[in-house]
Amino acid sequence: MDPKQADVALHTALATLTEVGLKIVGALVLYIVGRWLIGAVGGLLQSNLEKQKIDPTLVKYGRTAISVLLNVALVVSILGYFGVQTTTFAALLAGAGIAIGTAWSGLLSNFASGAFLIVLKPFKVGDFVTVGDITGTVRDIGIFTVTLDTPDNVKTVLGNSKVFSGTIQNFSSNKVRRVELLAQLHHSVDVNDAMTRLREALAKIPDVSTEQRPEVDILTFTDLGPVLAVRPYTHTDTYWPVYFATNKAIVEVSGQAGYPAPERRLHLKNVT
Repeated sequence: MDPKQADVALHTALATLTEVGLKIVGALVLYIVGRWLIGAVGGLLQSNLEKQKIDPTLVKYGRTAISVLLNVALVVSILGYFGVQTTTFAALLAGAGIAIGTAWSGLLSNFASGAFLIVLKPFKVGDFVTVGDITGTVRDIGIFTVTLDTPDNVKTVLGNSKVFSGTIQNFSSNKVRRVELLAQLHHSVDVNDAMTRLREALAKIPDVSTEQRPEVDILTFTDLGPVLAVRPYTHTDTYWPVYFATNKAIVEVSGQAGYPAPERRLHLKNVT
């Protein structure tokens, strides 16, 4: 190769490498600055929403959505910086979105259901609920899943679509809930006396609601005797302590009053 041609080729190669190197450095700077700005915008958004006492889950959703959109914009900007046609990239991104949406329809369904959960707010973190046939305390409402701690302290994660498509029971929504128990009496027991004693005993149980008085009434009759419905009211947080205390009260009232234990009576037929 002619020395002049070699010098020209070397000069061209150096110029190209320099240009590419500068573009790479510029892209790195753009990426670093962009990521910093995205983090700052997300932090500023979260701070402002928290000051306005917006629901923490909604704040999390908002920050995540803004972060995703800004990151996509950053990638498009970097590609445009390198000369890639962003219109072509946008078309490819749309096509990929359709393909991913078809393949991940369940995941997107969870995302959409999560958005409805945030908007409609059938429950919040800390509520005791039954969702998707699972009962427990809500620990987290995420973009795709809801996390519960069941009464036996098992962490359970449910897809938002399963939660939103089924029946939702929120035991924490109302001020009090009713404990429902039965007291089987012997047929010889004075029912009015038993009901009076039980009402007095229920009133002494800690955490029983004073605004809504306990209910003690005759529910039905069996061959053993009358059956009482024993129903005190309490807050969800104290439901089980009141439940067990009510069972104990039924036993103690029967013992202190000297009520005979219910006995099943045998009916004999004469065979001729």
